[in-house]
Amino acid sequence: MTKGRTGLALAAALLEATMLSAPAASQTLSDGVVKIGILNDQSGTYAEFGGRSSIEAARMAVEDFGGSMNGKPIEIVTADHQNKPDIASGIARQWYDRDNVDAIMELTTSSVAIAVQGLSKDKKKITITTGSASADITGKHCTPYGYHWAYDTHALAVGTGGALVQQGGDTWFLMTADYAFGYSLEAEISRYVTSKGGKVLGSVRHPLSAQDFSSFLLQAQGSGAKVIGLANAGLDTANAIKQAAEFGIVEGGQRLAALLFTLTEVKGLGLKVAQGLTLTEGWYWDLTDETRAFGQRFMKRTGKMPNMIHVGTYSAVLQYLKAVKAAGTDETDAVNALLHTMPVDDVFAKGGKVLPNGRMVHDMYLFEVKKPAESKGEWDLYKKLATVPGPEAFATAEASGCPFTAAK
Repeated sequence: MTKGRTGLALAAALLEATMLSAPAASQTLSDGVVKIGILNDQSGTYAEFGGRSSIEAARMAVEDFGGSMNGKPIEIVTADHQNKPDIASGIARQWYDRDNVDAIMELTTSSVAIAVQGLSKDKKKITITTGSASADITGKHCTPYGYHWAYDTHALAVGTGGALVQQGGDTWFLMTADYAFGYSLEAEISRYVTSKGGKVLGSVRHPLSAQDFSSFLLQAQGSGAKVIGLANAGLDTANAIKQAAEFGIVEGGQRLAALLFTLTEVKGLGLKVAQGLTLTEGWYWDLTDETRAFGQRFMKRTGKMPNMIHVGTYSAVLQYLKAVKAAGTDETDAVNALLHTMPVDDVFAKGGKVLPNGRMVHDMYLFEVKKPAESKGEWDLYKKLATVPGPEAFATAEASGCPFTAAK
């Protein structure tokens, strides 16, 4: 039996044992309350990317669930981790040890997500990452209690990278955020572009929250690459795009690829600057009647339309609450078993499936930012180019590098 099959068999056995023991469990909440922590950046580079809007999305999920669990309260607690793994780990430890938090979600910034997920494994607590991108979260850093929900670097590479290579963008230069997320995205896009016959001519790394991208852009411009891939996010991507316009990079014939860019950042830049960008997201408000209705509800509460991180957080909180209700307890193993088997059907994902490594598989979408003349309203910013089916967008559990699911 291969190592991958062994891992799957062990997971199945754990699930069966947990389900058989569930009726004998207390069938109650451990401290009379379900408490979920939303831990993210609320004041820095990624404050608009997720931030307080993710907190509002989590509260919407609680309300839509019914506001309570069998008459017991559901509480959302929040904190700003400032994009620092040590601060995030300290908050998480306090939440678990003193405040009886049952699960932690959102976790913007991959280095933070990996640190908190590791601590949560030791504490036997569930994390559901929606705000971070590194595929290593359910790859080499996977844990039995860790989940990755909205998107990851593999899906971004397949979506945006695949589209641009097909359009003739076969030479790339990468500008990479100098931490775990950037490294993961650089590796994924490099691997994907090369697999399609393209070449990565070079790369340069910049610090998180950089203000001046001029030297990095000059290197990218001088490479002669057809595509300059921005392996960063949030304000870093927005600032790089603004400064690239000042250098006339697009006018000079090179193309910018925002490898992680969301509706929030596009709106902040404006269509005049962002028009023509190709990007990949896991959700957009104007896809269906259901997404439009959710978007309007969110708009009334926050003054803006949600991006995939916000709605992914809504989905993660709602799915966790569904699992607690189905298990009849907030005991971690009982809830964990159900999270691995329950399909995800909500406004974020239809027919979503959780793999043994914790990766939730769902469709992704390739978008192009509209030109100002094409937009019919303030938030009418995207035109959909393609749907990337979930099994194509995300790596299998066996191929992910997760130690307990990896194939030999």
